[in-house]
Amino acid sequence: MHSAVLLIEFGSIILALGLLGRFAGRFRISPIPLYLLAGLAFGEGGLLPLGASEEFVATGAEIGVILLLLMLGLEYSASDLVSNLKAHYPAGLVDGALNALPGAVAALLLGWGPVAAVVLAGVTWISSSGVIAKVLGDLGRVGNRETPVILSVLVLEDLAMAVYLPIVTALVAGAGLAAGSLTLAIALGAAGLVLFLAVRYGRVISRFVSSDDPEKLLLVVLGLTILVAGVAQQLQVSAAVGAFLVGIALSGEAAEGAHTLLSPLRDLFAAIFFVFFGLHTDPASIPPVLLPALALAVVTGATKIVTGYWAARRAGISVKGRWRAGGALVARGEFSIVIAGLAVTAGIEPSLGPLATAYVLILVVLGPLTARYTEPLATRWNRRRTARREPDREPAERTEAPAQTSVGD
Repeated sequence: MHSAVLLIEFGSIILALGLLGRFAGRFRISPIPLYLLAGLAFGEGGLLPLGASEEFVATGAEIGVILLLLMLGLEYSASDLVSNLKAHYPAGLVDGALNALPGAVAALLLGWGPVAAVVLAGVTWISSSGVIAKVLGDLGRVGNRETPVILSVLVLEDLAMAVYLPIVTALVAGAGLAAGSLTLAIALGAAGLVLFLAVRYGRVISRFVSSDDPEKLLLVVLGLTILVAGVAQQLQVSAAVGAFLVGIALSGEAAEGAHTLLSPLRDLFAAIFFVFFGLHTDPASIPPVLLPALALAVVTGATKIVTGYWAARRAGISVKGRWRAGGALVARGEFSIVIAGLAVTAGIEPSLGPLATAYVLILVVLGPLTARYTEPLATRWNRRRTARREPDREPAERTEAPAQTSVGD
């Protein structure tokens, strides 16, 4: 009987996600907010609470996080990461300072303590690579001059995750200073070792993994990723970081083949992850934190625009491109939920999950709008400001002319 209920509930979730994804695709919006809303509807306090399938969904959600980070790692080669780090690290520092600080300050002002401050700093810091990539494609901006700047900022954020996630994992687990420092040292050592091996022996590793048979390639890559993620989690580093490093280590045909095969699995389990996060958020807990979430969204939306503008100006991009770069970076999504999920699972702060849910819902909807309209609105505002200045200058020029003539006489 329990097995039948599990199949019914899980099948209903998958069917609902498919219909929501189709609805989002028709209106060219991100499905993430719809998945979160579905989780709120099926969770405790929702319209139709689920019980039998929750444990199964939790396992699927963990696989979803692993696949998200693996696919992210597959996007970059080790040499690309090193070159991006050398060329654009100032933009990464500005990005972290402007966007992590508001989250940390907000948590402290709400009285949540230093651990929650570190977690909320990550929630407000990391942009959504998935949403931004889709928006750039929909707007036809993939070939624009500012797009490499946007991607460089996202790459630096992804690299920062390899350092940040082990720190958060140690903090939410209640590890002391010594244990936390050891965890960070292990994470940095593992990341450095993987980068070194990927640069020097990337072809050998990819040749070992690669296979002409899609089934064998899928099983080897997926099995290796989950194994490494499990080892990383056992070392108190982060399963997500382990998956990210596996993705970096693969390159060439192996990476391309794995990306093609794993994309549908990633979309499936990532959707389950968003539902799982919503399941653990009581809808009644969102209204009390809606105003702080809205204020935080407005502030960090503006700071992301400043970040993109500054990074694009540093790269020599035109003014219009600078505004487009800033507007494109506003969206938050999957990684903000991943970070908040660590704290929610550990029971750090009850209001953190609802605030993160409301925050992501706001910015994942607002992000595509800022990407589309920031540049034209800024251009229109500059024209109006210029038009206001010109009438003020004309009378001054007219009064100066007779004065100069009289002096000459």
